[in-house]
Amino acid sequence: QRQTPANPIRRFGVVYLPNGVVIDQWTPTTTGSEFELSPTLRPLEPFRDRLTVLTGLTQNVNGLTAQSGAVHGRCATKFLTGAIPRPFGQEGDDFLADVSLDQLIARELGQETQLGSLELSLESGDKGAGTCDGGYSCTYSHTITWRGPHTPLPMEHNPRAVFERLFGDSENTASEGQRARLQDQRSILDSVSEDVARLGRRLGPSDRVKIGSYLDAVRDVERRIQMAEAQGERDVPFMDRPLGAPADFVDHATLMYDLQLLAYQIDRTRIVTFMAGHELSGRTYPHVGVPDAHHPLSHHRGVPDALEKLTKINTHHVSLFASFLEKLRSTPDGDGSLLDHTMIVYGAGMSDSNAHSPYNLPVILLGGGAGQLKGGRHLVYPERTPLANLHVSLLDKLGAPIERIGDSNGPLPNLFSKNAERLSGV
Repeated sequence: QRQTPANPIRRFGVVYLPNGVVIDQWTPTTTGSEFELSPTLRPLEPFRDRLTVLTGLTQNVNGLTAQSGAVHGRCATKFLTGAIPRPFGQEGDDFLADVSLDQLIARELGQETQLGSLELSLESGDKGAGTCDGGYSCTYSHTITWRGPHTPLPMEHNPRAVFERLFGDSENTASEGQRARLQDQRSILDSVSEDVARLGRRLGPSDRVKIGSYLDAVRDVERRIQMAEAQGERDVPFMDRPLGAPADFVDHATLMYDLQLLAYQIDRTRIVTFMAGHELSGRTYPHVGVPDAHHPLSHHRGVPDALEKLTKINTHHVSLFASFLEKLRSTPDGDGSLLDHTMIVYGAGMSDSNAHSPYNLPVILLGGGAGQLKGGRHLVYPERTPLANLHVSLLDKLGAPIERIGDSNGPLPNLFSKNAERLSGV
C-alpha cells in the first residue's frame, strides 16, 4: 500500500497493564466531551484530543468466580481473544483460547509489511509452561497474543532480541549492514528452495502435502525479503543494537517504546502488542515511592496506604505511555504524524484488583486511527457491555471485519461517531 492523504497507513497497538487498577482513581467523574481527566489519566492531558475513555466494558466469565482458578490468567487471555482459558486442571502445553484481536488484524495489515506483528513485554517469560495461577500454565498470565486456539505467542522482553528481529544481527541500523543481511538471507532461501524441490520429487502424496505447507512458509519469507529490498532506500533513524534489558525499569520501558516507534516509523510492522508487566507481577517501584511487590499490594483490602501506592504505580505506567505518545505525535507520517494514523488500546483485564473484578474495565483508546477516531470523549456504556464488542468495532475499521469474537454481541455504538457525547440509557 502506498501512503497518500486519501489512503493513510493504518497502525494498531495494545498496551496491557497487569494486576488491575484503582478504578475510582482511573474513571473520570464526568462524561461526554467536557469530562475531567481522573488523577491516574492526568498525564494524558496533552493528548486529550486523541483520547477516548471507555467505561462499562466487561469480560464475561460465564459464572466463574475469583475462586475458580486462573483468575489472572483469565484476565490476560480474554483481553484480546474473548476466550476463557482451558478449564481448571488442564495444564502444561495443552493450551486452549482463541485467535487474538491483534492477530486477526495482522492477517490483513501484516500482508503489507516484513513482520506481521511484534509481541513485547517488560518481563521475562522464563517460567514457560510452569504453573502460576490456580494450577494453570504461566503462559496464560504471560501473553495476551494468540495466533490460534492452541498457539500462544511469546512476548519478547529483551530489547536486543527485538532489535535483531527488526534488523537481524547488524550492529546498528545503518543501511550497509541491512543490505548484506538481505543478501545472506536470499542466498540461504535459494539453497533451501532447491533442496526442498529435489526432495519433493521423491516423496509420496501425504508427505508432499507437508512439503507444500513448508514451501508456503518459505514463499512468505521470500515475499518479506522482496519487501525489504523494495524499501532499501527508506531513511532509517540510526540506532545501535541494544546490549540487553536495562536494569533500570524506566530505561527498559523507554527503550521498548522506542523500538515500537522505530518499527512503526520504518513500516517494519503495523501491529504491536506490549505487556507493561505479567499478571501476578511482583515488580517493585521504589523510584516512585513503592518498594512493595505489585501483586501482593494489589490485594489492598481497602487500606488507604495500599491504594495510594497502587495509584502511584498506575500513574507511573500512564506517564511512561504519555512519553511514547509524544514521540508518536512528533514523528511525521504522510500528511500527519504516527499518532494521527495509529489506534492504541491501553488498559487492563481487571478493574478492582482486590476483587479480581472483570467488570467496568479500565480501557482507553489513543490516536487518530487514520481519521476514523474522534478523541476528547468519555463514553459510558451500559453495565456489562462485552469488551469484545470493542474488538468487533476495531476489526471493522482496520479492514478485517468479523461478525463475532468471543462473547461479543455487536459493535460498540457511537464509538466512531463524531457527534457522540453521552450514550443514552446509562
